[in-house]
Amino acid sequence: MIHIPFNKPYMTGRELGYIAEAHANLHLAGDGVFTKRCHSWLERSTGASKALLSHSCTAALEMSAMLADIRPGDEVIMPSYTFVSTANAFVLRGGVPVFVDIRPDTLNLDEQQIEAAITPRTRAIVPVHYAGVGCEMDVIMDIARHRGLTVIEDAAQGVTARYRGRALGAIGHFGAYSFHETKNVISGEGGSLLVNVPEYASKAEIIREKGTDRSRFFRGEVDKYTWQDVGSSFLPGELIAAFLWAQLERADEITLNRLESWQRYHSLLAEFEIEGWLRRPGVPSECEHNAHMYYILLAPHIERQRVLSELKNRGIGAVFHYVPLHSSPAGRSFGRAAGALRNTQELAYRLIRLPLWVGLDATQQGEVVEALRDAIRLAQR
Repeated sequence: MIHIPFNKPYMTGRELGYIAEAHANLHLAGDGVFTKRCHSWLERSTGASKALLSHSCTAALEMSAMLADIRPGDEVIMPSYTFVSTANAFVLRGGVPVFVDIRPDTLNLDEQQIEAAITPRTRAIVPVHYAGVGCEMDVIMDIARHRGLTVIEDAAQGVTARYRGRALGAIGHFGAYSFHETKNVISGEGGSLLVNVPEYASKAEIIREKGTDRSRFFRGEVDKYTWQDVGSSFLPGELIAAFLWAQLERADEITLNRLESWQRYHSLLAEFEIEGWLRRPGVPSECEHNAHMYYILLAPHIERQRVLSELKNRGIGAVFHYVPLHSSPAGRSFGRAAGALRNTQELAYRLIRLPLWVGLDATQQGEVVEALRDAIRLAQR
């Protein structure tokens, strides 16, 4: 039986050498040479005022919630079709997630439904760039300016992707990246906060450094560091940063490789769409995506679980994605839905993600597609 995993973490070949170098530098606790290199790369490539590595994208979102001064009862608009961290970061501060429906073409937050979800308690909007395809950020930023709201981009899947030439994560007030092993550029676990409003840079450093001005002390700006504000320990270790640096050096190469695989799937599955079996992902012309994933939306008459089971039996590691947050026990307890969320309800249960990783070759993708063809034929109701 063939075996094609859903994900295969990629190494450039320099990771272990950089980890050894970090050890030789006698600095493993974070904010060393490799962390600084990663910060510089992120600031240079995105245009962010300040980039700060964190131990996860979840941590970066939590820092954003603190920077946005989310308080108990404050409402935060976000899609229901997202990972739990998008909501958790704000619930931890007492915030109330307000779940808005997604667009059927990109599965991103439907910008046309944001206004109707705003109340006097609304404080922030959290667009999630699903599959590395940008939300309609111009409209979202216009709404935020008009309403005096903070925009926090959940760009967990968006490293190297762009919207109208601007890096995802660097358009709103704050942005959050993920370097989890399933992402394009990885460090096992890890993330980064992007601060796009310069006056928040100093406070972001304080929050990240347990509420102290330790970063200023190490730069020689103060003669001692003390507790300044609420904060926590959000730093990753230097070994994580060393691994990540090897990935960032090859980020463009990684993206190009994934784009080739994405386009190959897109071509091979065109006939499936013509047959009415599925819908392929949509990428608006203003978006430059990063091939974070290749997903399909099965036609309503095809049973998804049967397709997944058949693919598993053939050794193909395909998976479904999020269970909508508004229908989850915690989502019902901590948040509320704005409207019927019909697209979210329907599309979430038709989506399948296909294997996609650096090194996936044309033969393997052909096997995935043939197995998918057989599975769909068996799964039609």
